[in-house]
Amino acid sequence: MRSLSAAGTTFILLTALLAGLASPVVAREKLGYGRLISNDVLGDGRDRWRTGSVASSRVWGPSWTGSLPDTPGDLLELRFLGQIIGPDDLNSPAPGDRRYATALSLGLHSHFDLGGLETAIGGDLVMTGEETGLPDFQDALHDLLGVEGPSDGTRAAAVASGLHPTLVLESGRSFAAGRTELRPFVEGRVGDETLLRAGLDISFGQLGRGELLVRDPVTGQRYRVVRDEGARGASFVMGGDIARVASSIYLSDGELQEERSRLRAGMHWQGARSSGFYGLTWMGEEFSGQDEGQLIGSVRLKFEF
Repeated sequence: MRSLSAAGTTFILLTALLAGLASPVVAREKLGYGRLISNDVLGDGRDRWRTGSVASSRVWGPSWTGSLPDTPGDLLELRFLGQIIGPDDLNSPAPGDRRYATALSLGLHSHFDLGGLETAIGGDLVMTGEETGLPDFQDALHDLLGVEGPSDGTRAAAVASGLHPTLVLESGRSFAAGRTELRPFVEGRVGDETLLRAGLDISFGQLGRGELLVRDPVTGQRYRVVRDEGARGASFVMGGDIARVASSIYLSDGELQEERSRLRAGMHWQGARSSGFYGLTWMGEEFSGQDEGQLIGSVRLKFEF
């Protein structure tokens, strides 16, 4: 495994800073938990490229008042992501298709208001390779479903095992007009993938207002983490973004598409005993051998009995 780079050193310093800001003087409680499962089987019905991921977040901070605190480090999110990336054909990939990859990441992020900008900054440690256990999990799942999993050759040619410290910054601003809310945002990422992204989220409806939503790194869908449990109804969401990509551990320099785009739509709903989300994301081409985009479905369901 390679030694820690400058990004790794920065990651350690940032994590130490967040830990230092997490002063015991600030009274914290668990404010919420959110998750999102995404898979292209829930979208275009295929099993390829950005094929599956699970994102989850746990948040602690002062009692929630419907808005972010002004001080960095008061509200902290523990963020987890597991994802599987593969070629179009897992058993016998075509020449020029992308390599198989599995990744797990765990990170600490702080959410705060910076002069009216809803800001989140933090670091993730991304692990790739067989050590994640995801290749064996995928094999077991495919065996259960009676379909072929990644071949030995596909796994042998996979993205190498490694640890990749990653920094993430997102900043956006919400503008409400009646039941409609617009939120332009920018995001910077340095580490496993180095990119700069700009986009827009649009929400129609009251559900989600005054709550904390966190962005899924793969699809860009935002899932509810700190929620108003007394709210009822539904909100329709849509949005999109475009990124300029400088590097990616999942693709070689010759394969990498420098521009990457996503379009998405979905619906949050909440009733007395159930709540959920379903969304679709169109993801554009990410590498030179990819001849079309893909459609990914994302879901979260919660039932109370």
